[in-house]
Amino acid sequence: MPAEDRYAAPLAFEPGRLYRQADEPIRVGALLWVLTDPHRGHEFAYNRWYERDHYYAGCMIGASTVAGSRWVATRRHKDARLPDKPALGFTRDQASYGCVYYILDGEYDNWLDWATPQVHALYAADRGFGPRTHYNTGAYRHIWRAYRDPDPVPVELALDRRYAGMVALWVERAPGVDPEQLEAWFEDYLPGWLAGSPIASVSSWDTVQLDETKPDFVPGPQAADERRSLHLHFVESDPLDCWDRYTAFAEALTASGLATVALAAPFIPTIVGTDAYIDELW
Repeated sequence: MPAEDRYAAPLAFEPGRLYRQADEPIRVGALLWVLTDPHRGHEFAYNRWYERDHYYAGCMIGASTVAGSRWVATRRHKDARLPDKPALGFTRDQASYGCVYYILDGEYDNWLDWATPQVHALYAADRGFGPRTHYNTGAYRHIWRAYRDPDPVPVELALDRRYAGMVALWVERAPGVDPEQLEAWFEDYLPGWLAGSPIASVSSWDTVQLDETKPDFVPGPQAADERRSLHLHFVESDPLDCWDRYTAFAEALTASGLATVALAAPFIPTIVGTDAYIDELW
């Protein structure tokens, strides 16, 4: 379809409905998720290394990496996390920085063929950063997305939209529950939950095995849990401004008997080119 016809009218999504993929020439098919902490006393150096070197050299210059963004959880954001004891192998006060990188649909294998040698080359050139810890780092493939508005910002544009907040939410299905059962619950629950909220979109992602052997990389045993999926929520305000919705969401999901929230973690974007928030992590 010619561009003058494809883009002549607004989009027409049904709010809260689950959509498998966008009917667009540029589609995100997978993402790289990175959840880390600098070791205490190394916050300043870590922030500058990651922002001024690794964010680009390790990810953004790669073929088929179509977007990226960096997020921070200050102490007040970590204090709000649900549940009190996250089920991802780290404590509530750990894991301050989250990064999201989009990979073009159908290009994950090619991207990995570039990414693995690239990151090893950076470490060999002494461009790594030792005093940091990976808590939950891995690749995820796109499953579905849902929007609050009929003509939304597509998930493909969400990282460039620079939302005021993001929530990374891991959902763990109960034993014996298949994905279709849980998706039916979401399709019933999301329209009312999203309506009137600052939450613009919800997307669901399943784990892809990430074979990585570079020094200090510790994805953790939870990264390969087949019953767990990562949901990314893009929010038009600080997520703490609507955190009561997430408390209600976690309670409703548990009450369904289908799944639980392994972790709901609110983030705000880093301010690129600054050292904002490094004194608010702990």
